[in-house]
Amino acid sequence: MMQPKFCTRCLAMSTRPRITFNRDGVCNACLWQEQKSSVDWDDRNSKLLSLLDSHRSKNNSYDVIVPVSGGKDGSYVAYNLKHKFNMNPLCVTVTPPLETQLGAQNLKNFIKSGYDQVSININPETIRNINRAGFVHHGFPYFGWLVAIVTSVTRVAQQMNVPLIMYGEDAEMEYGGSSEKANLTTFGIEYMKRVGFEAGYEKVFSTLDLSDSDLYWLTFAEQDKTQVLFSHWSYFENWDPYRNYLVAKKQCGLQEADDTNFGTFTNFAQNDQYLYVLHTYLMYLKFGFGRSNQDACIEIRRGAMKREQAINLVRLYDGQFPDEFLQMYLEYYQMSEAEFNATLARWVNKDLFELKDGLWSPTFTIQ
Repeated sequence: MMQPKFCTRCLAMSTRPRITFNRDGVCNACLWQEQKSSVDWDDRNSKLLSLLDSHRSKNNSYDVIVPVSGGKDGSYVAYNLKHKFNMNPLCVTVTPPLETQLGAQNLKNFIKSGYDQVSININPETIRNINRAGFVHHGFPYFGWLVAIVTSVTRVAQQMNVPLIMYGEDAEMEYGGSSEKANLTTFGIEYMKRVGFEAGYEKVFSTLDLSDSDLYWLTFAEQDKTQVLFSHWSYFENWDPYRNYLVAKKQCGLQEADDTNFGTFTNFAQNDQYLYVLHTYLMYLKFGFGRSNQDACIEIRRGAMKREQAINLVRLYDGQFPDEFLQMYLEYYQMSEAEFNATLARWVNKDLFELKDGLWSPTFTIQ
């Protein structure tokens, strides 16, 4: 058994991959939030203008690719590119497995608010098989979709000859992780393969009988003709997920859930698919922090919540077994309940949890 280290400002845990702490026990995500007050945002805005100007189409075509789901962050980025910077974005969606009705409606609302959008619908059996393999062998329940939201978007960028892809936040900087891109306005495919696909997607694919055509949208094309660049909007502007939500709600028709989302106290984020609940539950079993902890850290850093309140909320919400979705998951993965539970058990961090009355219970204390 072990007692993980918690950030002294937020509730980020030492078990988070690539996170670091200073001598006062403050995590690098909180330190980055502090450093933002001294960032020369005017200079970064100038860099953004230069980047966008260098990618403006000369033939009235699209200027930039924006991955969207209809959620707050992609909607916010697309809105700013179009209305603040006079860019012509092409928005690209990879339809998620087990899509929610709210997610589908939010995407419709976003498109209706004035955007060209392409949906990539990969063979559901191919994605299901990859997701099952990712769940079983790597503890990532929607592994195929996670790969596709990068590889498919890159394929579209190359096909349309639009070599700039603008994502939302740099999760490594905002939530605690590698800082190697801290001073880079753009980065390439090799970084996405190394950090974004840390589980090694080729290894997952190699366990399945997949043809080249099956993998078209799930692999990177050769970059002989179009060298694709990636960028994060959070490099150029102080990232605030709640502000993004308010803008997306007002300008793009975003709707929140009627009640709090499963496993957390918020209702306005990650509403597009049911597998996200399983993803965050596995995150909890592997690392000790779940969806509520993740949301609470964001609220603390932006000054909307005290640490003591966050501790109470995380104790209340984190670690809930997603029993209301269990049958849906069993049908999707074509598993028995015993197989499903055995897969979960394979990825439990036994230094952090013990099995009590059929449920995994933490042996550590949130502090």
